[in-house]
Amino acid sequence: MNGLRVIPTWRHGRERLYVCLTDGRNLAWYDREAGRVNLLSDASREDVLEALGPFITGSVTVGPPPVPTPAELAGLTLHPDDDLAPNRPGEALLIALDRDPGPSHRLRSDPRRRALTAEQTVGDALDRLDDAGWHALHSVPLPGGDRIHHLLIGPGGLFALHTLYARKAKVTVADPMVSLGRRETHPLLRRVRSDADRASYALTAEVRPVLVLVAPAAVAITASVREVRVLRDTEVDGLRRAGGVLKPADVEALHAMARDRRVWLAAG
Repeated sequence: MNGLRVIPTWRHGRERLYVCLTDGRNLAWYDREAGRVNLLSDASREDVLEALGPFITGSVTVGPPPVPTPAELAGLTLHPDDDLAPNRPGEALLIALDRDPGPSHRLRSDPRRRALTAEQTVGDALDRLDDAGWHALHSVPLPGGDRIHHLLIGPGGLFALHTLYARKAKVTVADPMVSLGRRETHPLLRRVRSDADRASYALTAEVRPVLVLVAPAAVAITASVREVRVLRDTEVDGLRRAGGVLKPADVEALHAMARDRRVWLAAG
């Protein structure tokens, strides 16, 4: 068997090395932290271990995957380019900054870096909900170059989260306008609702919109906000208390569907 590729991915800070055929199908993956090579077929054992040889450190256990979840099984059928699960918080911004870091000396900081800080702060908080039966996807692409900052799927349903860097600023929310201090106001809640609507269309399930404000000095909501939940980043953990909407099997099925990039091509 020739032409095997080893593709590194990251999820919740843990590295996995996938061994793939040239057409993208997975044969195995190596979990460094667990010290285990998970084989989908024992017939490929020798070829997989040869491909992983330069990457394996210390002793490892080799065998079939330990009781994979439906979402993991679904992910194994995806081409790595179509699987959104390995996306880091702020993935799209990280790629953009890597390609074009901008001038090294500027009077004003690059707004992309502030946006990245916001997405990483919220994304890290969402990833910590994984042990409570929730799954988070980051930088979910939409047609036209738009994206959903974070999609959260769990017992309490589905949430499309948009993050806003607001460090030390007073945030005023007057649906649909949002303003930071004395800066210009923007109809941001329209964007937040639109993202959730497009996600609902793609997944054929109700997705609720959430605006997360990162490190604001104060928040003033001057009128009732239609549909959108407005949270501070320190309140994101409270979403774990939402429940009674989806059964575990439904959560896994929706997560398996949502992690497929191709699903979002028809998101409207």
